[in-house]
Amino acid sequence: MNQMEQILELARWAPSGDNTQPWRFEILDQHRLVVHGHDTRDHCVYDLDGHPSQISIGALLETMAIAASTFALEMRAMRHSDTPDTHPTFSVEFLPAPGIEPDPLAGAILPRAVQRRALSRRALTAAEKSALHLTLPEGYRVHWLEGGQRTATARLMFRNAKLRLTMPEAHRVHQAIIEWNARYSADRIPDQALGADALTTKLMRWVMRDWKRVQFFNTWLAGTLAPRLQMDLIPGLACAAHFVLVAERRPQRVDDYIAAGRAVQRFWLTATAQGLQLQPELTPLIFSRYVREGRVFSSVPGMQEQARQLSQQGAALVGAADWEAAVFMGRIGAGAPARARSLRRPLSELLMPSGSR
Repeated sequence: MNQMEQILELARWAPSGDNTQPWRFEILDQHRLVVHGHDTRDHCVYDLDGHPSQISIGALLETMAIAASTFALEMRAMRHSDTPDTHPTFSVEFLPAPGIEPDPLAGAILPRAVQRRALSRRALTAAEKSALHLTLPEGYRVHWLEGGQRTATARLMFRNAKLRLTMPEAHRVHQAIIEWNARYSADRIPDQALGADALTTKLMRWVMRDWKRVQFFNTWLAGTLAPRLQMDLIPGLACAAHFVLVAERRPQRVDDYIAAGRAVQRFWLTATAQGLQLQPELTPLIFSRYVREGRVFSSVPGMQEQARQLSQQGAALVGAADWEAAVFMGRIGAGAPARARSLRRPLSELLMPSGSR
């Protein structure tokens, strides 16, 4: 395996929403390649304007740069301005940099994962917080939600989960992204990593096969209660803190979200290097943007109003300006690594023949 392939072997472990891995690699020669990105906005209600996918592609580029540093290479990436936002494309070049130090975050690339189960409630230490602050590039900062705000955020996530679990647009996404009876998944989320107990997971599998079943359980049997308790409220309380990553300038263009993704990945890898676990909590930010821009996201009456109330609660937690400029949200804390997790497609499936589009 040559250097380029070794770099890509590490880079493919970058995080992506629902493990979609919205990238393919076209190797031009031993120093150059093209990253072909795409998004899922046409069928995923969560991928609003492709921005979450763009954040993932930014995380990929940052991971690629970190991996390259271990070979004394500097990465340079340039986006093709003539490609559509739905398919952001980048020319990437690796240049010899004899004086470059291997990025210390390289060792965190493989163990970094999503932990959806309960974490320690111990507060983050001053050293842990300092490391997380310092790893962020200029233009980004972290807003911590601790103590009473941790409880308020857990309640926000509990209410947000009801929105997600009672709309058909989200149900279609959930059907597609979960791999059932699995501890690991190369291209989806294994059900054992969802955070629910075995009985609830088994019931979810049966109910989610058909939207009519979902409606019946939600209407007559409080069908969302157990999943929301186990996957949102309890984990939301059982952590050191929630956090919001805020851009000093509200992101608007593709390049802004790519840059945000690079910042997110450095933050997440630093948490992993500190022995901390992390779970993304992006959907409140996504639904808030739908509301803020007056865009309807569901055919079900009342969903827009629920999202509006959630948006107001989020803004009350961090301030309206920070809520609108937020690029990422999650919970964090000490704890054991996840026993089940998403894997990645093999590199051979991510490679495109040179000259293809």
